[in-house]
Amino acid sequence: MTDPQIERFGYTQELQRSLTFTDLLVYGLIFMVPIAPFGIFGGVFQGSGGMVALAYAIGMVAMVFTALSYAQMVKAFPMAGSVYSYAGRGIAAPVGFLAGWVILLDYVLVPGLLYLIASVAMNSVVTGIPVWAWLVAFVVLNTVVNLLGIQLTAIVNKFMLIGELIVLAIFLVIGVVALAQGKGRGFSFEPVYNSATFSWSLVFGAVSIAVLSFLGFDGISMLAEEHKGEARQIGRSMVAALLLAGVLFIVQTWVAALLVPEPQKLIDEGDSGGTAFYDAARVGGGAWLATLTAVATAVAWGFANSLVAQVATSRLLYAMARDRQLPSFLSRISQRHKVPTNATFVVAIVSLGLGLYMWSRDDGITLLSTLINFGAMTAFLALHVSVFWHHVVRNGSRDWLRHLVFPLIGFAILLYVVINAKVAAQMLGFTWLGIGVVILVVLYATGRRPRLAGQSSEGQPSEPVARL
Repeated sequence: MTDPQIERFGYTQELQRSLTFTDLLVYGLIFMVPIAPFGIFGGVFQGSGGMVALAYAIGMVAMVFTALSYAQMVKAFPMAGSVYSYAGRGIAAPVGFLAGWVILLDYVLVPGLLYLIASVAMNSVVTGIPVWAWLVAFVVLNTVVNLLGIQLTAIVNKFMLIGELIVLAIFLVIGVVALAQGKGRGFSFEPVYNSATFSWSLVFGAVSIAVLSFLGFDGISMLAEEHKGEARQIGRSMVAALLLAGVLFIVQTWVAALLVPEPQKLIDEGDSGGTAFYDAARVGGGAWLATLTAVATAVAWGFANSLVAQVATSRLLYAMARDRQLPSFLSRISQRHKVPTNATFVVAIVSLGLGLYMWSRDDGITLLSTLINFGAMTAFLALHVSVFWHHVVRNGSRDWLRHLVFPLIGFAILLYVVINAKVAAQMLGFTWLGIGVVILVVLYATGRRPRLAGQSSEGQPSEPVARL
């Protein structure tokens, strides 16, 4: 199979190009999950002092600048690997390795978190089936679907998106009607701005949790080698998915915040059970609506979202492995279904083990959420730098808006979020980065320094490297 888009970078087209712009848009929305705030609403509400809608609005703005940077880099390098490929080719191969290593903290942990949240939610509805059994069931189901090819995954995504939007519409209609009838606190702008509790450090601290809902739009870039249209469509689909999801997040959290039965108690004591959104739904529509939103969360996170998360993670492992920066067996492709089979299996095994371990911890969900956010935000910082370095420094671009101003704004916002992240997340995140640095030093010491196909380790064009 030949393809000039990928072969000019020293690779062979191995994945199947079958996805359209609509497929990418649906994929991004499913990855972000239109009803994502259902599962982490209580944590964001507490962290923002009740200004949950504001936290999501700021998170959307921050991610828009990141999406614009992705759009610039995916046009320059239309290949799988996301930040790993962009930093490696836009700056230098060693930088790409560290960026890929950091974002692995995001991608490898995401499926485990999704499976855990979904299994806990299903156990709360069907108590006779233990959490571990739900975990196993979700992992096996998603792995089978992904192994059967990207086209089947795309079809499943469309049906799941329709289902999630129907549930969201039901909640919003019933919630607005309930507020009009005097339930909850009635209509108020407090979820957007409350002068009594507002502070930038408070809101940005909540943003670091809220952005978990936006993580996934970047996963679209992982499908660059499976998209059959122009590379610019990938960037457009990322921005479109982000904006659509952002509007949905703001609206649903605004309504839910006004239906929270005891808002001050939620701020003071938190949401250890993860049921704050379902409690708000119960105020608006009764027990059936609470059950509906809980089941929808379980299916959306445990099947739909984790399905595409497994796709993105396996593509990242595949991209790094074919450059010999991870074990080469991860780069092997199924000749029948054109998917990275070994990488998909590895993601499934790691997700299952991680989910079961974090289930045994009282702080498992919170710890995973903060670690994922820290890894993603740090990798996004490298993305913004790569835009400037590749376009302005290396190629002399004078498009100051897209290649300097937008990346600079996105970098500044994300840096603030990283600085204000929880200390535990910072410690573990920098520990992970430190391990990556040690591995990089070992690679240099053993004469295996990072080198991408078609480039030298300094990021300049060279002869293609052979695959192992």
